[in-house]
Order: sequence, then C-alpha cells, then structure tokens
Amino acid sequence: MEEKEIELLKLLEKNGRLEVETIASMLDLDVDKTKEMMEKLEKESAILGYSTLVNWAKVLEYDGVTAMIDVKVTPTRGTGFDKVAERIYRFPEVKALYLMSGAYDLSISVEGKTMMEISRFVSDKLSTLDSVVSTTTHFVLKKYKHDGIIFEEDDDQDRRMMVSP
Repeated sequence: MEEKEIELLKLLEKNGRLEVETIASMLDLDVDKTKEMMEKLEKESAILGYSTLVNWAKVLEYDGVTAMIDVKVTPTRGTGFDKVAERIYRFPEVKALYLMSGAYDLSISVEGKTMMEISRFVSDKLSTLDSVVSTTTHFVLKKYKHDGIIFEEDDDQDRRMMVSP
C-alpha cells in the first residue's frame, strides 16, 4: 500500500465527511487521482463504509443501553474461533466483536433498548450457543471517549501550558 493511501485512510478515519477536493488538497494530489484512490480502497475493502459518531446522551428521546460482554468459548477444530465469532456477529444486537488475549476469548459490544433486552440476548441467544462456556456482562454507564473523539470536554478548562518559575 502506498504512503498516500495510508494518509488518505487516516484522514477519512478522522473525518469521513471531508470532501474529495479537500482531501486532494491535503494530500497534494489532483481530485481525479484522489477519487481513483478512494474507489480502489473501497474495492479492496480497506474502506468498509463511512459512518457518523453520535453522542446518544445528547438525544433526549433515546434511552438505549450499551453493554460490553466478555465471552469464553471453546474453539472448534479447523476453524478455531472464526466459526463461533461468525455465529455471534450475525446477531443484529451485536455492534462489534473482537478476539482478545487474556482471561476471555471474545469481547462483544451490544446495544439494546433496555438492560432487560440485553440480558435476554445473553440468556436466550448468546449463552445457549454450544461453544460458549461463560459470559460476563458490563453495562456502559457513560462514554467519555470513542474512536479518538472526546464526547464532552470542559470548555472552561484552561488549555494553556503551565509554566513554573
């Protein structure tokens, strides 16, 4: 992968709303070359989509709940963790799934309308899978930072560098 492609991906990862003309200017490329590079990266699945990070706490009508679930599984012969991971990520409640090192094998991010809805997902769908040995559910109480973006900053905070005598 070329250096300019990596720069392009970093720019889009930080702000998916940048216009092609702006990106081209930032990369010191012409617009056609930038469009061509973006289409190539989309075809190669390096760019999987363009999304918006929403602070749902600011949306008064939304009362959703997010949980992080640690899952210990028994890997299957020949496919390891992939087959059980595929089974889990196909549930519509699952927003993210990661293979982890440590005490648990998988970390799942799940969203639901209520804590009861998430607990039903765990008891009725997740824990009943043959490969699942145990689960531990952690409910997200507040998001401070996600994908490198701070949700709420104290605007009164003095950001000047402290100088001591």
